[in-house]
Amino acid sequence: MGRPNESPRKLQKQMAIASAACTVFGREGYARASVDALAAAADVSTRTLYNHFPGGKAQLFQTVVTWTSSEVRDAQLARLHAVLHPERPPRPDELERDLISLARAFNGLMTDYANHFALVRHIHAEADHVPPEVLRAWHEAGPEPVGRALTEAMARLEDAGLLDLHGDASLAAGHFTALISHRIVQATHYGVLPLPAPETDRLLRAGVGAFLRAYAAHP
Repeated sequence: MGRPNESPRKLQKQMAIASAACTVFGREGYARASVDALAAAADVSTRTLYNHFPGGKAQLFQTVVTWTSSEVRDAQLARLHAVLHPERPPRPDELERDLISLARAFNGLMTDYANHFALVRHIHAEADHVPPEVLRAWHEAGPEPVGRALTEAMARLEDAGLLDLHGDASLAAGHFTALISHRIVQATHYGVLPLPAPETDRLLRAGVGAFLRAYAAHP
């Protein structure tokens, strides 16, 4: 956030404004959030807000989305590599267990980063109102690098003889993500209304089971 040559005090003020804006955007969405409301939440004047974010609401939203996406991306990559270590593929009898662990780890991010997923919920609902450069920045900061890392993990599992990806590791990674998350995202509205733990676990296990029925390697 900010430029390398900016003063620590200015960067601190930008962070404070962005942090307050994250709450407002998560509550109101992009279209409904006004510059006045964003400034009031940060306890600054609109002039101060524009001094730090000359592009106004669009620049501030892009800053918040990129910042929170980067945090979630780093958490996702850490959990992915902890469960599916690049140098230690699971044994065949461990594959389902590890994929369920990964599904739980990814699902838990909706609780750990509730403010970010509130933003994502609004992005999907208001995609026709969100500036294209903001959507692009979001994808480049979070979903795309995570998708590439998951694709690489799936390819390593295929190389280890555990999966048969039918020539498209990227598609398989997308199917895995959809199968472990779509029903839960819909039912909880991106974590706003959490499901009982047994139901969440049932859906995660069912998603992993469906993935393995489609992609497990058969001797």
